[in-house]
Amino acid sequence: MKFDVQTIDAKWQATWNENGTYKTTTDQTKPKYYVLDMFPYPSGAGLHVGHPLGYIASDIVARSKRQQGFNVLHPMGFDSFGLPAEQYAIDTGVHPSESTAVNTERYKEQMQRLGLSYDWDRAVNTSDPKYYKWTQWIVGRVFEHWYDKNVDKARPISELVDHLAEHGTVGLNAAQGEQLNLTGHAWGELSDKEQSDALMNYRLAFRSVSYVNWCEALGTVLANDEVKDGKSERGNHPVVQKPMLQWSLRITAYADRLLEGLDRVDYSDGLKAQQRNWIGRSTGAQAFFDIADHDGKRLEVFTTRPDTIFGTTFMVIAPEHDHVAELTTEDQLQDIQDYLAYVGSRSEIDRQAETKVTGAFTGSYCINPFTEKRVPIYIAEYVLKDYGTGAIMAVPSDDERDMRFAEKFGIEIVNVIDKSDFPGASLKDKVGKLINSDFLNGMEVEEAITAATDRLGEMGRGKEQINFRIRDLVFSRQRYWGEPWPIIYNEQDIPTLVPAEDLPVELPPMDDFRAVSGVSPLERATEWNTLENGRRETDTMPATAGSNWYYLRYMDPNNDGEFVAKDVVDYWQDVDLYVGGAEHAVSHILYSRLIHKFLFDLDKVPTDEPYKKLLNQGMIGAPIVNIHSGVLLTEDHQRHAIWVSHTVAEGTPLEIDGVGKGHLVLDESALDRKVPLRMVEETSVNNEPSYRIHKDAIDKLAADEAQDAAYFRTVLEQAGAFNWELDKEGRQFIELSYAMGKMSKSKYNVINPDDLRERYGTDTFRMYEMFLGPIDQAKPWSVSGIDGVYRFLRRFWNLFVNEDELSVSDKESTKAEMKILHTLIKKVTEDIDKLSFNTCVSAFMVATNDLIKAKCDKRAILEPMVRLIAPFAPHVAEELFAALGGQGSVHHAAFPEVEEKWLVEDSHTYPIAFNGKTRLTLDFPAGASKQEIEDSARADEKVAAQLEGKTVRKVIVVPGRMVNFVVG
Repeated sequence: MKFDVQTIDAKWQATWNENGTYKTTTDQTKPKYYVLDMFPYPSGAGLHVGHPLGYIASDIVARSKRQQGFNVLHPMGFDSFGLPAEQYAIDTGVHPSESTAVNTERYKEQMQRLGLSYDWDRAVNTSDPKYYKWTQWIVGRVFEHWYDKNVDKARPISELVDHLAEHGTVGLNAAQGEQLNLTGHAWGELSDKEQSDALMNYRLAFRSVSYVNWCEALGTVLANDEVKDGKSERGNHPVVQKPMLQWSLRITAYADRLLEGLDRVDYSDGLKAQQRNWIGRSTGAQAFFDIADHDGKRLEVFTTRPDTIFGTTFMVIAPEHDHVAELTTEDQLQDIQDYLAYVGSRSEIDRQAETKVTGAFTGSYCINPFTEKRVPIYIAEYVLKDYGTGAIMAVPSDDERDMRFAEKFGIEIVNVIDKSDFPGASLKDKVGKLINSDFLNGMEVEEAITAATDRLGEMGRGKEQINFRIRDLVFSRQRYWGEPWPIIYNEQDIPTLVPAEDLPVELPPMDDFRAVSGVSPLERATEWNTLENGRRETDTMPATAGSNWYYLRYMDPNNDGEFVAKDVVDYWQDVDLYVGGAEHAVSHILYSRLIHKFLFDLDKVPTDEPYKKLLNQGMIGAPIVNIHSGVLLTEDHQRHAIWVSHTVAEGTPLEIDGVGKGHLVLDESALDRKVPLRMVEETSVNNEPSYRIHKDAIDKLAADEAQDAAYFRTVLEQAGAFNWELDKEGRQFIELSYAMGKMSKSKYNVINPDDLRERYGTDTFRMYEMFLGPIDQAKPWSVSGIDGVYRFLRRFWNLFVNEDELSVSDKESTKAEMKILHTLIKKVTEDIDKLSFNTCVSAFMVATNDLIKAKCDKRAILEPMVRLIAPFAPHVAEELFAALGGQGSVHHAAFPEVEEKWLVEDSHTYPIAFNGKTRLTLDFPAGASKQEIEDSARADEKVAAQLEGKTVRKVIVVPGRMVNFVVG
């Protein structure tokens, strides 16, 4: 039995695949456990070492639960729709389906080589028509429902139509876009088109004009997190705000339930805080301000501080507000147009984060309902159309942003809150007494809020209202590579669903995927989108569409009749442990919770939350290394660009073969360029990490066909020679500078797990990733410790094997050996439950060292250790389990259980002191009384020698701790 990890890996991976070792059935005789990874987008770059961190952690849990008798569902699939594949197709002409298939196969192969216990028979792929048929079906159900606030759930549109026909909007308490007022008779008088438009105001999937982040170069709408500083993250192209007719999901209808559900799930406090902040529930007042010289027109605002209305000295509306055009006077027209052009280049995130004060005066005024004074109306980027009413009452004395705006534009500031009784209180703090506020004067803030809200109601100018920061989810994209919306429009532009029996609506074959001026490329597929009964919707869904419900499809992936059978979903219920990156805390997690709650309303799932527990693994960082150039100024005053260690100071005398003698100059021509991390060797200098590139790596570069090698060859052309240094082994190197950062292809610091797996074996790589630190914390990648984990596994192997032969005895184990084993079992079992995998690896190392010292070769000790380490090192464990004569796979063998009797101490070691000074130690039975301990101590020869000729004045016995003789 040789410790040939590569052979062991290949042998058992083939065996598991052939035997279907990890195949899962819906076995309702067993308790279920569903552990899920966030499935990846299969990019062309493949996996780097940061990706498997969560996969290995979830695999350890899945394997241990399987051994503990659970029926474990542990699937994997691919989130394969999205912009990158489409942009790659535009750049190269390779169809997205082709590049996606190649990338998917590469990811699957890499995952299999990591020994992950996925049931690949359950794999899903969001761009597979068999899958997105059900994505379209679910979205179709959303379209066919509205939200009834009276019963707090979704109901069929047909029931809403019945209500409108009989009662109109009377008694209707629905989530809606705008407040409609109709009688039953008026509803009946509407045309089919008018009724369709009215229903769109209530549908949970609806079409309306929204302001979106439009990127002309990419030809698509972008999400806020895909835009930075007015440019697309992909390609750095300009992004503008543009009104477009878009499909959206009415997530605002579920805002309260999304908040309430957070109290019943095991997520980190940080993630819950992000979701609560994103939803942004606040209680305040609706208030109406009449617009001066515009008969009957009013501005509606929502404010959490109606008590400060007396301090309102100007109004601000969003640049996209419907009233901007009519409120803009001729004198202000140019200023408004110039400002709108500026705002059009800004994303929502940029606008909200901006600290610079910007805005423009419309030329119009509105009337403060309490003071009857005229207040000017401005537009400013910090107000967003789709948040609240798109208008705010500005109180510069009580809001820092409003104060800076007022100061810039010379607007009056009226103090309305006296906070002198609260030293240190900020503008944001709701404390103080009202001043300059008529009937509110002297009231404390909370009392004044109520009084002001009541007065607005009495005046017919407002009422108490709950508002949310969250906005409805724009759910359509003008691109090719996504799920087509299952909608057909008739000649009146009335949308209807594609019948379920005609799903999926598949993407047509196309060669040109570019969107032009906001028009979807599917518009050009005229044969596909032109039907006898109308035309197809040519927008597709965003990448989140398929990931919002994929965890349910894993339960029943091959069901052609429904997205998941009821008896199956009733068994699996929900995800017990979900593992993935914190970057999905809002978008994916929040949106999938929405879809799950909707399906719960339809009685399609048995729980109202999809994930019981969520673990966000920390990011693995890696060094970003740079090589530096300088100038060798030779004695004949010639300048030669050279590569030089970053530690070499300017002015240092140098001599380079073939170039000459001179000294180093670091001027404006000096540069630094990134070095692919795979070409770099890590070492240590004065106990600090050091990164070097050796001459032999440079020499191999010419034959290296990798893309990063081609990049680095062009880099090295920027200087003509190297100022090599010599290490202790006589190898020539250049010292590189470095900074730790996120692994990224653009930073050339991606580390391929395949390289490490081939060198050290899969189990070493798995255990090393877990050993790096707590799973939920960010950590730097370093290969300096992986040799230690490899040596540990070799020592573990040698407990069983001597000179390549199994060497295990059936002798009875000692009590000390049993204590080592069961201490380990207890620690590993508890720490897996705590998701503390790094401490498990440490515990294995300690126990192995202790057993080596004890020269233990006992089967009764070693065989349970194989079953215990199997979730962490599945290949080595399988090999040893088979060698020990185990039946079947170790991954179906029982997980060891701790026996507490071996952990109970039967004796204690006591320090024996004389007048407080310890002279020796003695062991006494753990249950001995004080008198028994004293008597046994007095009877000991060494104690008697210490007491000879002395008078014992007192004996102090502290059970379990010490014995002290006070002598004279």
